[in-house]
Amino acid sequence: MSRRGGGGRRPDSCSDQPAQAPAPSFQRGGGEAAGPPGRGHQGQRGGTGGGSHSGSCAAPSSSHAASTSTAQAPSSPSVSASAPSSSSVSTLVDETEQKLTLAAPAAATLPPSSSQAMRLPVRPGLGTVGRKCVVRANHFMVSITPEVTSKKINRQIISQLINLYRLTNLGERIPAYDGMKSIYTAGPLPFESKEFIITLPDSDPRPSSSTRPRRERQFRVVIRLASKPDLYTLQQFLLRRHFEAPYEVIQVLDVVLRAAPSEKHTVVGRSFFSTDLGPMGQLGDGIEYWRGYFQSLRPTQMGLSLNIDVSACSFYEPILVTEFVQKYCRDLSHPLSDEVRLQVEEALKGIKVVLTHVEYNRSYKITGISSQPMSQLMFIDDNGTRMSVIQYFLEKYNIALQFTSLPAVLAGSEARPIYLPMELSRIVAGQRYTKRFNERQVAALLRATCQRPWEREENIRMMARANAYNEDTLVNREFGIQVADDLTSVDARILPAPMLKYRKSGREASVNPGSGQWNMINKKMFNGGRVEVWTCVNFSTDLDPDVPFQFCQGLVDVCNSKGMVFNPRPVIPISSSNPNQIEKALVDVHNRTTQQGKQLQLLIIILPDDKGSYGRIKRVCETELGIVSQCCQPKQASKLSMQYFENVALKINVKVGGRNTVLVDAVQKRIPLVTDRPTIIFGADVTHPQRGEDSSPSIAAVVASMDWPEVTKYRGLVSAQARHEEIIQDLYKSIQDPQRGLVHGGMIRELLIAFKRSTNRKPESIIFYRDGVSEGQFSQVLLHEMNAIRLACASLEEGYAPPVTFVVVQKRHHTRLFPAEDNKRDLTDRSGNILPGTVVDTQICHPTEFDFYLNSHAGIQGTSRPTHYHVLYDENRFSADGLQVLTNNLCYT
Repeated sequence: MSRRGGGGRRPDSCSDQPAQAPAPSFQRGGGEAAGPPGRGHQGQRGGTGGGSHSGSCAAPSSSHAASTSTAQAPSSPSVSASAPSSSSVSTLVDETEQKLTLAAPAAATLPPSSSQAMRLPVRPGLGTVGRKCVVRANHFMVSITPEVTSKKINRQIISQLINLYRLTNLGERIPAYDGMKSIYTAGPLPFESKEFIITLPDSDPRPSSSTRPRRERQFRVVIRLASKPDLYTLQQFLLRRHFEAPYEVIQVLDVVLRAAPSEKHTVVGRSFFSTDLGPMGQLGDGIEYWRGYFQSLRPTQMGLSLNIDVSACSFYEPILVTEFVQKYCRDLSHPLSDEVRLQVEEALKGIKVVLTHVEYNRSYKITGISSQPMSQLMFIDDNGTRMSVIQYFLEKYNIALQFTSLPAVLAGSEARPIYLPMELSRIVAGQRYTKRFNERQVAALLRATCQRPWEREENIRMMARANAYNEDTLVNREFGIQVADDLTSVDARILPAPMLKYRKSGREASVNPGSGQWNMINKKMFNGGRVEVWTCVNFSTDLDPDVPFQFCQGLVDVCNSKGMVFNPRPVIPISSSNPNQIEKALVDVHNRTTQQGKQLQLLIIILPDDKGSYGRIKRVCETELGIVSQCCQPKQASKLSMQYFENVALKINVKVGGRNTVLVDAVQKRIPLVTDRPTIIFGADVTHPQRGEDSSPSIAAVVASMDWPEVTKYRGLVSAQARHEEIIQDLYKSIQDPQRGLVHGGMIRELLIAFKRSTNRKPESIIFYRDGVSEGQFSQVLLHEMNAIRLACASLEEGYAPPVTFVVVQKRHHTRLFPAEDNKRDLTDRSGNILPGTVVDTQICHPTEFDFYLNSHAGIQGTSRPTHYHVLYDENRFSADGLQVLTNNLCYT
């Protein structure tokens, strides 16, 4: 089956290698490309209350909002805070006044040209193309009728303060607390600054006795008036009379709505999890999942809406450490091997445990496990006597340890370690598991969370009702907030699928994929690429020795049958290599090929069985060796499935310069603003290391269309950059060379040159789809990456500044769309999801900015996730219909 995606492509979908020299027709080249030929390159935007106040575990700090500073009495940690303030961001220009400055290229990226607040493009109107329909969105209407470092410890402090002083010092107000530095009230407190002393019982007491009372800790809490968020500004913004979103006011309301759940449930980001919110389940190896929900207050065209979605999260099972270890090595009667001991230590590090043989509830954080078994561990007691750990527990607690061949759990410092027997240490409940999943755990979590649309919708509805927002005293009576009881009905449209053109020699020369799914039966690629020099390396140890050969033979046969020219003989024999020596194996394949005087056009890689090697393989192949690679999962490769062969063949064809299909409308030049003038379309994304990949870099990938008007053939470049760096560093770069002077390079520049060489036209328009950017990163990413695009263009020709449209593509959000009527053929696909092509740009979208939700794909299992497109810059002046139809059509190429 052909697969469809958003505006950009992953690094694994990149096409062949970059051009090797500048195109001669750009009048001002400005030097050569900086990279070697044939290689790749290396917050919430911006509250009801009469006042906002703050408090959290931190050193005292100045505040511009009423702050609560809580500090423990002498010899105790201090707590203080200031209300959150929106950070000022440097941006290029005020969008309503100026355009991005086109500066001359410099040796380094130019600094921001303006510190004014960024204003994103205003919505040009609502779309009209497509068949009208109604869908339900998991957004709940919110209305307001205003009448006027351990977060857990912080909440206990503030909760105690409210209980003691609400009816007196707090003037009968019920504050909402954000768990950090701010509290909010619906009206003013009867003071501007006041100090309170709060006493809490010690959370880590020593063993109590009749003669020794339980220890208590005192905290000093100072509440100061910090600011008075004005609800009027929010009302004006929602009425579209004011263009700057008052995020401080929205944050206040969000804190109010999150106050009660934060006290009852385990908080993970914007989500809440609890064993009371649904059935739990086992993921294996001592890990379980809890049910929960995501919640976020958002400004929309219909006013404020509360986005609620069901979710699941992994936690450690609250079991004895011996039970946890047994899931790794099964047999606890023998000492652990060094390999298993290291695995167990990595799994246990950072977990908190409590001891089962004592009355007090003190927790210890595991720092490691001993290299010796319990039977050999010795220590010096308080009297200076050397004794064994086993002897200590027998004499002190009358406990004869059973698992003496196991190592001890280590806590405390390296200088003064504490030895804890695994059989007496119980894992504290509610600790989130943040390490890498194995394949079994991934499969188990997917099975547990996969829900059909009607199931997910009903679970969301039940979760919202269970929260009983309108019965919450703080939410409803104190702040006058009302939350709707049901999902919101939203006006939507279903865009028509584009006609696709295939090679005439196939039985089917064109197809209308109205259902969002189609296959390659009776079809041939529009332009088949050529692969003469290739080979395959297998890193999986679970596959039978013959499988890599059978897989490659089947893949080559399918590639040739679909229109490619694919040499059936690999340049060097297909090989299997040690997954622990990936880099060595890849370099060896490269060297053996070059020794024959040839350059690999394609390296097929069967990935290791363990996850986590993809980024490393891509870095070596694409950025160090200059090899185009196609990675395949061993589980899929072993199936020898025709459908999988076809999908991989389509990927390979694009990478080696072929075209799978083209849009009929593009060929006939019927796409406004794209086919009426030479247009290059970019897709960009950054792939970050998965959990457990401690040494892997982030991989930035940029693809660009290399044909016009078809905009179907793409060329890609990848670049390794600092871990978890979201801004793409290598879009444009320049260096000062002693001999050649200023040398320009970067991925944008190289792709612009390649477009000119391929089409003999220089781009007169640029459309840039940028994946993976959160709202809090909008200004930063736009500022730096638009600047890089401008500099790359200017480095090619003086005055060259084609208009740019910069669109962020967001898939990691929690908005879901459901059919208004289930099982109705003209509204749902076979999986029960909304139809492909469904677009929403009304009620649940931004009040003023240019954004929309588009479900461009057919559902297979579970609930489809629409992609959210947000326009950050638009010099091409797209209409709503123009950009929505173009984006939908591009998902089919």
